[in-house]
Amino acid sequence: MTNQSFRQAANSPAGRHAAEAAKETRESVKSAAQSVTEDVGDFASDATRRMGKQYGRVRDAAVDAYDDMYDRAAANPYVTLGLAVLIGFFWGALLVGRR
Repeated sequence: MTNQSFRQAANSPAGRHAAEAAKETRESVKSAAQSVTEDVGDFASDATRRMGKQYGRVRDAAVDAYDDMYDRAAANPYVTLGLAVLIGFFWGALLVGRR
């Protein structure tokens, strides 16, 4: 008897209207989810592309800085050695002073 009541309710105009509204809502949510998925994918792709460009720029700047420092150190070996000794002295003084 309970199943009969459910069948009658489902076949009533209100039941058909509710089923139709649920179907429209399901399709609307599915469409919105697909749209959000596409937007997120586009954003991720754009962010990846931009980060790749920035990584290339930073890498090039680091290589240029290293090459510049190497050239300066090779051109002035005594100054480079003096700076290394000075930095080592101060670093050692800091570490010993903390004990």
